[in-house]
Amino acid sequence: MFLDTFNWVTMIEIPLLAALFKIIFKQKKDCENSISFCKDALAEFKLHVARNYVSVNYLKDVENRITDHLLRIEKKLDNVGRSKR
Repeated sequence: MFLDTFNWVTMIEIPLLAALFKIIFKQKKDCENSISFCKDALAEFKLHVARNYVSVNYLKDVENRITDHLLRIEKKLDNVGRSKR
């Protein structure tokens, strides 16, 4: 009986456990590589968007238009405040 159990453990269970651990560690390594790849791809995409979709000149133009519009609103509010006095 002991010999049968020993044979079972040495011939079946130990190789199965070794294969299972090998699969688990391979999956862990693949997962870490995938996460690293995704992080790199996301950083590259952010850089692409920053370079191609938003330019400094465009931001300055938008800022100037907003500032001009706010100044016009302020001027209108000042005129309304003076007319009520």
